[in-house]
Amino acid sequence: MKLQFYLRFHTKFGQSLWISGNVEELGNNDPAKAIPMDYLNEEFWYCGIDIKRKDIQKTGVSYKYILKNKEGEFLYEWGNDRRINVFNKDQQEAQLVDVWNHAGEYENVFFSAAFSKVLLSSQQTKVKGTIDKNFSHVFRVKAPLLKKNEVVCISGSGERFDDWELEKPVLLGKDGDWWTAKLNLFEAGFPVAYKYGIYNTKEKSFVRYEDGNNRLLYGDAAKKKITILHDGFVHLPNNTWKGAGVAIPVFSLRSKNSFGVGEFGDIKLLVDWAKIAGLKLIQLLPVNDTMANFDWTDSYPYSAISAFALHPLYINLEKVAGKEYASNLRSLKTKQKQLNELANVDYEEVMKFKIPVLKKLYDIMGENCFESEDYKQFFSENKHWLESYAAFSYFRDKYSSSNFDNWKTNAIYKKSEIDKLCAPASSVCKNISFYYFIQYHLHLQLKEAADYAHKKGVVLKGDIPIGISRYSCDAWVAPEMYNMCWQAGAPPDDFTAVGQNWGFPTYNWKKMQEDGFAWWKQRFEQMSNYFDAFRIDHILGFFRIWSIPANAVQGIMGRFVPCLPVHINEFGENGIWFDYQRYCRPFITDEVLGEIFGQYAAYVKEKFVIANEFGGYDLLSEYETQKQVEEYFNSMDETEENELLKLGLYDLVSNVIFFEETGSQGQEFHFRISMEKTTSFRHLIPHVQEKLKNLYINYFYRRQDDFWYKEALHKLPQLKSATNMLVCGEDLGMVPHCVPDVMNQLGILSLEIQRMPKDPQKEFFIPNDAPYMSVITPSTHDMSTVRGWWEENRERTKHFYNNVLGQWGDAPAYCEPWINRAVVLQHLYSPAMWSIFQLQDIMGMSDTLRRENPNDERINNPANPKHYWQYRMHISLEDLIKQKEFNEELNGYVANSGRG
Repeated sequence: MKLQFYLRFHTKFGQSLWISGNVEELGNNDPAKAIPMDYLNEEFWYCGIDIKRKDIQKTGVSYKYILKNKEGEFLYEWGNDRRINVFNKDQQEAQLVDVWNHAGEYENVFFSAAFSKVLLSSQQTKVKGTIDKNFSHVFRVKAPLLKKNEVVCISGSGERFDDWELEKPVLLGKDGDWWTAKLNLFEAGFPVAYKYGIYNTKEKSFVRYEDGNNRLLYGDAAKKKITILHDGFVHLPNNTWKGAGVAIPVFSLRSKNSFGVGEFGDIKLLVDWAKIAGLKLIQLLPVNDTMANFDWTDSYPYSAISAFALHPLYINLEKVAGKEYASNLRSLKTKQKQLNELANVDYEEVMKFKIPVLKKLYDIMGENCFESEDYKQFFSENKHWLESYAAFSYFRDKYSSSNFDNWKTNAIYKKSEIDKLCAPASSVCKNISFYYFIQYHLHLQLKEAADYAHKKGVVLKGDIPIGISRYSCDAWVAPEMYNMCWQAGAPPDDFTAVGQNWGFPTYNWKKMQEDGFAWWKQRFEQMSNYFDAFRIDHILGFFRIWSIPANAVQGIMGRFVPCLPVHINEFGENGIWFDYQRYCRPFITDEVLGEIFGQYAAYVKEKFVIANEFGGYDLLSEYETQKQVEEYFNSMDETEENELLKLGLYDLVSNVIFFEETGSQGQEFHFRISMEKTTSFRHLIPHVQEKLKNLYINYFYRRQDDFWYKEALHKLPQLKSATNMLVCGEDLGMVPHCVPDVMNQLGILSLEIQRMPKDPQKEFFIPNDAPYMSVITPSTHDMSTVRGWWEENRERTKHFYNNVLGQWGDAPAYCEPWINRAVVLQHLYSPAMWSIFQLQDIMGMSDTLRRENPNDERINNPANPKHYWQYRMHISLEDLIKQKEFNEELNGYVANSGRG
């Protein structure tokens, strides 16, 4: 049987097109064995193959197109739903006429799980598509945003279409994501002009044609040949759908039945309120297990000890016990009431009570639980991570540390040893299985909440952290997947002048790519059990990650990896005399010491530095790195003086202009970020400063862009294609120029924040300027709320009040409800697909519901690496649901803005 592929695509010089499919003749889905297509004309590329008829009859042929650019890199079209079937016994030829499906097309978003399974599922209208008896052509097209009772129809020239007659148009029926009709065009005169349109089945009336010119069907209608058209999307307005949502961590929820902290069961109450308020999405922070230190520092949700395991913090004990074993919880009622009355989460106290109770319930219920078919299915589907996680947790408990380097046994993971420990005959199997029990019940409770949200038409949006804990199960099992000698972080920004050091190891992307990013794909698959959409935390890390050496403490000591360095020859080419001592060693003089340490300068000279031959000082070998300085002061008393000395010594260590590339033998260098703020730079002559500035700008803002573009395209397309969840990127910070282009190409939604404009020339981002493919919000969990921000900087507040809100005179000292409301309305009326608000910003519109002190509403302060994540709603969800007047007001705002 002959297959002929015609693809409508206009290529540029150096580009070529290829086709890959699930049969041997198309390379068995191996990109290396893809079949090249031939350039036919300005409109089409062509490829023809012969295939055994029985191979098509057996499974059908699925295929997709690949674009190869002039650099030899491949870009795949989006989707996996092109399919060829044998339609009749006489068929000997199939002609495929296709349109390239660009991943960035707006319409593709509406086939993600968030829309297809939740938001648009109720709008689908069932109708039987037209199927002529002896059809020659199969028309397939997509139209995701039809209203209730609307279906796709087709009209055109020639007898079969009654020459554009609209009283009885040809109706298409739904087949998967495609609207399909099978028509007999044997008597048609080619080319046939046609257009898709919309037909209302309830009113039996034609609604409208698609936009644009007529489509043209070339070719013929021959016996024993079927032509299949994959016509892309019906050309209709594709940016009309808009929704609103709420963002809040699970731990911040408050209900009358929880145990001093928000739990998975509380999500159902939040869904009930969201439904009343007209909100269609709930955005959560990561919910993975972070139990590493057994204290409040484990409240940090982005430092997971497993990328798969859920946190026991969120389990509801009553739900685990059920009615049969509820008596085991009676003694906790007083403690539950006490914890629920606290203003904030007491992480340590909650965990102190939950874990022992879970162990008690496990002893009673565990055996029966493990015999259930539902549990066996859960274990089978999650075994790839569950066993190693449970063993890791067992050793963490045994040695009172998640730092596996310090374990007396099993510091190095060996699967054979873990398999023995997890075997039923093992003496510690029961201890290890305790964590199976917990994870199973967490799974049940989160899945129940997710299913409930879906029934109510509300999307759950999760969060994928950019890193994993250095002492996590993932790092223990596969340390080769991570660069353990680096620490991930962020360069200096509005939050902190010395940058951020998150402490996570960075990813070894080359190693991860060897198995096709299997770990990431498993991660997405597990996450999709509960979430319909997710936020990629710090998506810039997929282009390059801010990497800090293991011997440093502050983020300012980092650099981007990968990154094109400055070669030593470039200094001469740019008129700069290169002096290694001056540029790459800490610049320390009497003046510098006086400026940093003031009255303690003499003590620092005596204790921490030694004179060198260049008229300055070097740090003593025991204080050359920030880690050495940190370790020294960790052994000292915590005093104001010692803190000043420690931070001052950090400044000395970082007082350089370049970092040498390790292993380059003095040939390659990287600029230290914020070079102009160093005293080392300020002590250079103006001529040299200017030359270095130019090279600095080239290094950070010009030379890297194409390099980082290619880096992202090596990872993100494969990762995005591994899931059908709606993907949103957190693209804040130092954003390379290539980032918007890559995100647009892949159909990843951007994040837009009013007080963090991406254009450095603007003080504020205007919501009305938001791109459609974006999420817009007035604040995130890493920021103060609208009310808190209002009181931080009077000058900025006045500018905002006058220039953005359009008000005259001085700004009010406090963010009054009407101001908060105005900010919310600006975001609701923006063109962005999603407008999402922290719950605190929504309640800030009400003078009766808002918290008294806005500073108590902040979830995280990135400037403080030891921040306690303990914010909790000050009213219960049950009480919020009862606020009829406020909820109706909010629902009205949402509906009137077109997001209802």
